[in-house]
Amino acid sequence: MGCFSCFDSREEEKLNQEKKSVDLKPTQPPVSSNISKLSSGADRLRSRSNDGQSKRELTSPKDAPGVNIAAHIFTFRELAAATKNFRPECFLGEGGFGRVYKGRLESTGQVVAVKQLDRNGLQGNREFLVEVLMLSLLHHPNLVNLIGYCADGDQRLLVYEFMPLGSLEDHLHDLPPEKEPLDWNTRMKIAAGAAKGLEYLHDEASPPVIYRDFKSSNILLEEGFHPKLSDFGLAKLGPTGDKSHVSTRVMGTYGYCAPEYAMTGQLTVKSDVYSFGVVFLELITGRKAIDSTRPHGEQNLVTWTRPLFNDRRKLSKLADPRLQGRYPMRGLYQALAVASMCIQEQAAARPLIGDVVTALSYLANQAYEPNGHGYRGLGDRDEKRRREERGGQLSRNEEGGGSGRKWDLDGSEKEDSPRETARMLNRDLDRERAVAEAKMWGENWREKRRQSAQGSFDGSNE
Repeated sequence: MGCFSCFDSREEEKLNQEKKSVDLKPTQPPVSSNISKLSSGADRLRSRSNDGQSKRELTSPKDAPGVNIAAHIFTFRELAAATKNFRPECFLGEGGFGRVYKGRLESTGQVVAVKQLDRNGLQGNREFLVEVLMLSLLHHPNLVNLIGYCADGDQRLLVYEFMPLGSLEDHLHDLPPEKEPLDWNTRMKIAAGAAKGLEYLHDEASPPVIYRDFKSSNILLEEGFHPKLSDFGLAKLGPTGDKSHVSTRVMGTYGYCAPEYAMTGQLTVKSDVYSFGVVFLELITGRKAIDSTRPHGEQNLVTWTRPLFNDRRKLSKLADPRLQGRYPMRGLYQALAVASMCIQEQAAARPLIGDVVTALSYLANQAYEPNGHGYRGLGDRDEKRRREERGGQLSRNEEGGGSGRKWDLDGSEKEDSPRETARMLNRDLDRERAVAEAKMWGENWREKRRQSAQGSFDGSNE
């Protein structure tokens, strides 16, 4: 699936930096709207490079006058040498913006990924500049690191850290027979990590950054299946002040694009939340967002799943059959509750990404044991001790307020179980309640871990 462009907008003709600033929190000071220098992840590379290697500035495209970038600049010759002249054995993959090659920098020995933009492709000078700007300013464990770039003549290349496990798409779709599918725990871990990357863009960057192209092929995986967001060419600075959205021409990937954005060009952070919901459904179901090989009615993942949310008896049909039943039924219901909220047609009904992170952090830290023991919290020996001491239950009042209903330490509520939550997903009010409960699962889990750690500390000082 490639990117599409509809509805031209004059606002896309400039990088709207005259009113925007990017504030890195907490590691770097604010950068003024007159951006003259942007730091890059390549600084450490530059310090290790040979003496006499000078910094050069990328000449700004005409649609972004006055923007100069101080970053590690590679010559085309250097990157040709790193990739063995872009030989086929170094080829990693190809997207709408160009080809990606594996390489090794001769100056440092670092293994990198080199993206060579197709001069006739979908990413032009503007998108190239946006990606360099964004990845120079934004740094987070769940965002890919930009090493540098090349702008020799009409060549446009980006150099990233190498992600050895490829993309999430590589591990979800069209798997060869000998390749093991991702297990449930890994899927929840990837979802939580990718959500944290979005949370950083939405909540910590100032003004917020709307990713605009969240999809499984843009989530790269390093060792241990740690996810990082990549490809920021379509990223857009979000609304500021009393504005509720930014208007732009519609760019994105069919199947992942939020309906209100596709229809009106009005972009908000909730547009990214919708796209996240689609990817989360891919993780749960193992299906593609759009799959023309499936029967009519099943080709669009969101369209296929929505009716199934209304019937608790059919929820198990949404689990990826390649999991072969090795997943927790309660965890499945909880994950589907979150996904259901993220793909709401009305943007206002979708949760904020911070609430999604809270819920998924809980799910990712509940280790499912397929050998019959089911769910078990990670590092829960202290929790087991507390369960025995307190009879296996915690009052919500003791967790910081609430109705006083009793909760098991593993997160399940006695009166309103996740099964009941899933059963009630067919009404808007109960959908809101499902996300509130998912958030509460995460908050209870965090408080429980905090108290456990405090108890261990106190015990060690007795």
